[in-house]
Amino acid sequence: MKKTLFLASLFLFLVPFARAQQVCFAHITDTHVGGSTGAEDLVRTVKDINSQANINFVILSGDVTEFGSDEELREAKSILSELNKPWYVVPGNHDSKWSESGNNSFVRVFGCEEFSFEAGGYLFIGTASGPNMRMAPGLVPHEQIVYLDSVLHNMKDPEQPIIFVNHYPLDNSLSNWYKIIDLLKTRNIQADLLGHGHRNILFDFEGIPGVMGRSNLRAKEEIGGYNIVTIKQDTMYYAERTTGVKTHEEWCKIPLQNHHFTEKENDYPRPDYSVNQNYPEITKVWEVQDVSDIGTGLASKNGITVYGNAAGAIVALNENTGEYIWQFQTNGKIYSTPAIAKNKVVCASTDNNIYCLNLKTGEKEWSFSTDKSIVASPGIYKNSVYIGSSEGIFRSINLNSGQLNWAFSDVKNFVESKPLVYQGTVYFGSWGNTFYALNAKTGKLEWKREKYSNRMLSPAAVWPVAANGKIFIVAPDRYMTALDAKTGEEIWHSKEYSCRESIGISNDGELVYIKNMTEGNVDAFYTSADEQKLAWECKAELGYEIAPSPITESGNLIFVPTTEGIVCAINKTSHQVAWRYKLSNALVNHILPVNNDRIIVSLLDGKVVCLQY
Repeated sequence: MKKTLFLASLFLFLVPFARAQQVCFAHITDTHVGGSTGAEDLVRTVKDINSQANINFVILSGDVTEFGSDEELREAKSILSELNKPWYVVPGNHDSKWSESGNNSFVRVFGCEEFSFEAGGYLFIGTASGPNMRMAPGLVPHEQIVYLDSVLHNMKDPEQPIIFVNHYPLDNSLSNWYKIIDLLKTRNIQADLLGHGHRNILFDFEGIPGVMGRSNLRAKEEIGGYNIVTIKQDTMYYAERTTGVKTHEEWCKIPLQNHHFTEKENDYPRPDYSVNQNYPEITKVWEVQDVSDIGTGLASKNGITVYGNAAGAIVALNENTGEYIWQFQTNGKIYSTPAIAKNKVVCASTDNNIYCLNLKTGEKEWSFSTDKSIVASPGIYKNSVYIGSSEGIFRSINLNSGQLNWAFSDVKNFVESKPLVYQGTVYFGSWGNTFYALNAKTGKLEWKREKYSNRMLSPAAVWPVAANGKIFIVAPDRYMTALDAKTGEEIWHSKEYSCRESIGISNDGELVYIKNMTEGNVDAFYTSADEQKLAWECKAELGYEIAPSPITESGNLIFVPTTEGIVCAINKTSHQVAWRYKLSNALVNHILPVNNDRIIVSLLDGKVVCLQY
C-alpha cells in the first residue's frame, strides 16, 4: 500500500457517495510475524485470499509483527505484497511498544500508518493506536487524531456512512477512547473493526457496534484463520474462515445504520477528575500542551526544564512559568529522556543522532551520528555520556568534545533504558534477555546476566537503582531482583510482591521502592538486607499498574506515577497516601521534583504540568 492511496481516496469522498454494490473483504488481525508461526500462517492466508475472486480488498488491524523490529516489518511487507488485491494496514501495540526505530520504520516500510478509502459507498478510516514505546494502555497518537479530524471535516457529505478501523477496542483500554468516539460521532459512524484480543467478539462502544476479529495465528490448532466480511443490504456479516479449508457459518451480523449520535445527549462515562477536589492544597502552577505526544522524562537545571516530543523537538521551558525558552528540531521522533550536566543538554533522536545542546540557548555544541535509531536515554557521569542504541552498541562519549571514548558492540537487541553508573561501572538492560555491567572507563564487560527466556520479559525499560553494593531491577516477568554490583551474582530474586518496570530509591539509599502491578500497593524494602525484606507497605489503591516510569522522592514525599495520569504522593513517615492529583488520562512518564514544594510532570498525551504542594 502506498501513501498515494490515501491522497486518491480524498478525492473519492469529496464527491457525493452512492451505496449500491455488495462489498466483500478479508479482515486479518494479530499476525505477529516474527513469532513462532506468524510468518508461515500469514503466507497461507495470503495464498488463500488470492484464490478467492469475490474478496475485494483486505484490512489488517494491527499487531502485524511480534516485536516491531525492522526485520519483522520487512518480512511482513514482503508477504503481504503477494496479495493480488488492495490491502490496508494499521499498526498495533506489538508494532509500536517494542519498536527499535521509535515508530519510524512502520511508515518507512508500509508507506503510512493510517488509511482512508471508499468501497460500496462506505468510507473506511484506519488509524494507529500506540502506545508508542511506553508500556501503557493504548493511546491514539496526536498526529493520528489530527488525521482523523481532517478526514472527517473534509467529507463532502457528512451523512456518508463510516467504518472505523483501529487495533484497540474503543473503551478504557485505549486512554483517549472518548476523543476518538466523540470525533466519530460528529459523522455517520456505523461500525468499528478491531483486533488485539485474538478472539471473535461483538462489542457495543457507546452505541457503535464493534467487531473484534480472531488472530491469524494457529495458536493451539493446526491451521490459523481470519474473517470474511460481507456488506449487503445495509448489513455486515462476519464469517470465520479456516485458512485453505472452509468458510464457517456467519457468527455475527450487524445492521449498518445512521445512529444520529449528534442528536443525542452523551451520557457515557468520561475521565473523572473529582479526586482533585479532595486535595485543595495541591495547585497547578502552569500547564503546557505540546503539539505532539511526549514519550520522555524530564531534566531540569538553573530554572530550565527540558524534554523531547514525538514531533522530533527537544524543548526547554521556564521552570517557574512554563513559557518556552528554546526548541531544537531533529529529524526523528524522540523517546530519549534528556540529561543535563555542565550547562549541556544531551538527548538522542530516532534520526540516528545524539545531540549536545547549550542549556541556555539550545544551540548545538556537537552531535554524534550512529547507524540506527536511538530510543535509549543518556546518563552523564563526570565528563562522559553513556548511552545505548538500536544497533546493539553501547557507547561512552566525551561530554565536552563529542568524541567517542569507547564502544561496546556486543549488546543483544536494542537498548531503551537510561543506564546507571555506580562505583565505576555502568549498568543497563536490553531487549535481548540480558542485563549488562561494563567498566565505565574502558567499556570492558565485567559481567552480564542472561536470565530471561522470552525477550519481552527483558529488564530493558527499567532505570536500575543501586545502594549498599547491590543493583536493583524489576522486569516484565514481575520479579524484583537484587544483584551483587561487582559480580552480578543473584542476591535475591523474588516474585512475592508483584511488580513490573517501575522502581525508585530513597535519597539516602536506605530504601528501594516498587509499585505492585496487581495489588495496587507501594512497597519499600531495605537495601542493606541480603533478602527481600519489607520495610513498609502503603495500600495506595493504584489498581492494575503497568506504567514503567520511575518512582521519585523529595523531602518526606514519594511520588508514584500511574498509567491513568494520576500522581500519587506517599508520606514517607506515615506510609500513607498524602494526596493524589489527576492531570490527564494518559501515562505519567516522569515526576521530577524541582524544589521543596514543586514537581514537574510529563505525560504521554503531550502535557507538561507543574504542581505545587
